[in-house]
Amino acid sequence: MLRLHVLTIFPEIFTSPLRESILQRAQEKSLVRVELHDLRQFTTDRHRSTDDDPYGGGPGMIMKPEPLVRGIEKLRAAEPEMHAILTCPQGRLFTQELARELARKETLLFVCGRYGGVDERVRTMVDDDLSIGDYVLTGGELAALVMMDAIIRLVPGVLGNEASAADDSFAEFLLEAPQYTRPREFRGQEVPAVLLSGHHQLIWRWRRREALRRTLERRPELLQRATLGADDQALLAEIQGATQRACAGPKDMP
Repeated sequence: MLRLHVLTIFPEIFTSPLRESILQRAQEKSLVRVELHDLRQFTTDRHRSTDDDPYGGGPGMIMKPEPLVRGIEKLRAAEPEMHAILTCPQGRLFTQELARELARKETLLFVCGRYGGVDERVRTMVDDDLSIGDYVLTGGELAALVMMDAIIRLVPGVLGNEASAADDSFAEFLLEAPQYTRPREFRGQEVPAVLLSGHHQLIWRWRRREALRRTLERRPELLQRATLGADDQALLAEIQGATQRACAGPKDMP
C-alpha cells in the first residue's frame, strides 16, 4: 500500500477530489491511503499563525518555519521512511518519469506552500521540491493533487487495465495517438478506416505513426528522450519527408 500524507492549511481542498473516480477506488481497494494534516494543529500561538512578514521587506507573507518543521518531524517520527516533497515554483519539474519513481516509494509527504512561499530553512527538512509547470498558483494544494493523481494511477492494481498507464502520453516520451469511439461519422468527420479494419498490426502501425507525428508537431523536444527503434526511425523520416513536401508546395509552372 502506498501511503500519502499532506500537510496544508486548507485540507478541505483535497476532500472532494479524493472522493471521486480512480482516487476513491484506489483507497477503497486499500491500495492507497491518504491522510490530510491541518498545519494549524502544529502552531503554538493563540492565533494559530502560519505566516509572517518577510525579513527585508517586500510584498506578501512568508510561511513560518516552526509549524512546518514541527509537522514534518512529527509525521516522519511515525514513518521514518517518509519521502517529503515541498510544492513550489522553484522546484524541479514533475514528469511522468518522476511519477513512476515516486509510485514505488512506501510513504510520501506533500508539504503545501502558500502566500509568498515558505521560509528557506524549511527546505532542509524535505527530500525534494517539485513544480508542475512554469506558472504560479495560489498555493501548493492543487499542484500536490495533480502529482498525487499521476502517482496513484501508477500503483499496481489501481487501473482496471494495466496497459492503460503504459499507453498514456509521456509513458515513453511520445504523445498518445488520436482516439475515436462511436459514432463512426460525426458532423462529416469519419473514423479512420484502419481502426475499423480489425487488422491489429496495421492498427498498431497507424497509432505508432500518429503518435510520432503528433509528438513531432507539438512536443518535438520529447523525441530526443524517446527510445526509437529502426521502424520508428523509418516512420519518423517518412513523416518529416511528407511534411517538407507539403511545406514546399507545388513547383511553379514555366
